Amino acid sequence: MGSLSMALIDFLSWSHLNCNCTKGGFGSYLFGMSERIASLSWDANDFKNPKLGWIIAFLFVVSFLGVFSVVPLQKIMIIDFKLAYPSGTATAHLINGFHTPQGAKLAKKQVKALGKFFSLGFLRGFFNWIYSATDECGFQAFPSLGLKAYQNRFYFDFSAIYIGVGMICPYIINISVLIGGILSWGLMWPLIENKEGDWYKKDLGQSNLRGIQGYRVFIAIAMILGDGLYNMCKVLSHSMLGLFNGFLTEEREIVLPVERQETPLPPQLSFDDQRRTQLFLKDQIPTWFAVGGYVAVATVSIATLPHIFHQLKWYYILVIYLIAPSLAFCNAYGCGLTDWSLASTYGKLAIFTIGAWAGNSHGGVLVLLAACGVMMNIVHTASDLMLDFKTGYLTLASPRAMFVSQVIGTTMGCVISPCVFWIFYKAYPDLGKRGSEYPAPYAIMYRNMAILGVEGFLQLPKNCLLLCYILFGSAILINLIKDLLGKRGRFVPLPMAMAIPFYKGPYFAIDMCVGSLILFVWEKINKAKADAFGQAVASGLICGDGIWTLPAAILALAGVKPPICMKFLSRATNARVDAFLGN
Repeated sequence: MGSLSMALIDFLSWSHLNCNCTKGGFGSYLFGMSERIASLSWDANDFKNPKLGWIIAFLFVVSFLGVFSVVPLQKIMIIDFKLAYPSGTATAHLINGFHTPQGAKLAKKQVKALGKFFSLGFLRGFFNWIYSATDECGFQAFPSLGLKAYQNRFYFDFSAIYIGVGMICPYIINISVLIGGILSWGLMWPLIENKEGDWYKKDLGQSNLRGIQGYRVFIAIAMILGDGLYNMCKVLSHSMLGLFNGFLTEEREIVLPVERQETPLPPQLSFDDQRRTQLFLKDQIPTWFAVGGYVAVATVSIATLPHIFHQLKWYYILVIYLIAPSLAFCNAYGCGLTDWSLASTYGKLAIFTIGAWAGNSHGGVLVLLAACGVMMNIVHTASDLMLDFKTGYLTLASPRAMFVSQVIGTTMGCVISPCVFWIFYKAYPDLGKRGSEYPAPYAIMYRNMAILGVEGFLQLPKNCLLLCYILFGSAILINLIKDLLGKRGRFVPLPMAMAIPFYKGPYFAIDMCVGSLILFVWEKINKAKADAFGQAVASGLICGDGIWTLPAAILALAGVKPPICMKFLSRATNARVDAFLGN
């Protein structure tokens, strides 16, 4: 694969992940440790100001664990489960377009369609930017289903990215996401909000975990854990059963299913899919290497982290590393279904679990923010690697080459990201303050979560844990019913996909369902053309809108702001505004 293709992989992956992780990622938990943010929170005594040296060292000892954690499951995720990983699929189609044989007429038409919708997605991003002077302006605040529905995050925001994702994801995924959005934001959250003053205190705000946000975050985590752990146990049981059967039949080579080099290919696979599968299985990374690498890096990390954060005990880190592979599997599995990486959600889980254990007497806020960062780095890198494996599978690239590329990219990120953060930290003395150009609201939120986490789960709102237990069990039960129904189980919604709008809101589910509707109608009109060009069109929309984030970031750094704010008001509010302006 040429250097242009590899550059496209890295850049497009960054564009997509930038959308998912900037609100709760690298800068938030680290900046939340600083004195600037501590002065704005409930507890201003426990802080550690950022320094370039310790930040780079911290990232180096925690970021590579995620690379090793899900390597043994690559065959299961890509070949057996056939997870979509829409961004990885879109990137692969774009790369394949640059390597098309000149004589293939259909491939030429596919590349032309990809380029056309790539331009359309890019122009849509530019058009939307013009009208988005603030967060409450533009098409992302367009109440297309009414103002009341918009308040509960039901709206269609014309996102080319999620329309494209909906065209790539199976119909059941998009329907599951929409069902989850309706159950949560259409039923559960309005009913819980009616309990304000009884189940939780009034006027806590939408982002306070002692209020309605606590239900949103932890119920979503419960469903994700229930679905992910069920599927992980199913995979492990199948693997152990295969190993046991190998002993019984006295096979010459006893190999775990995740390592099997020669796997009989189902006859219904096309020639292209058979070729991809053969190449993907031929160059697998040995399980012993992944396990050994994880243990080695974890050992170094356990020995190093207490020197960076003196309050962080080695046994806290050990427990995190014991449970991290399970959560990395859950995140990689969910990302494969819906294209969402919920690394920040798992970071919140680490805050509360370690916080309930450590308490006030063992380090407090800094311990929890550091634990949050450790967990986020592991699960995020794991889903990122599996997404790259999907790209490599579709582009006939070696899994080992993709693994090495991920290691190189992670190494670069451990240096480049802190340097960029350090530039902002030094260039803007008011960084993080309310009303400044960069208020960093999520840094304050993470710190307040850590303060709350010190007091444990009992500080969550009333009945929150009970609802978590119910939804956790429901996710397991739905999966069990789905498996018992056999082929008819394909019509049963997936709990993992249903859980994501519990936290994020259903707006992107509507975009994804619009993408599914477009593909469905297209298939009814001309199935052959939809099969030939559907993924090329979807890839163009995703890549075009995603790449717009680069010029948008450059314009923001240059101080260029959108010229127009497009807002939507109710008739009564508009009358009051007109009366005010008239006076």
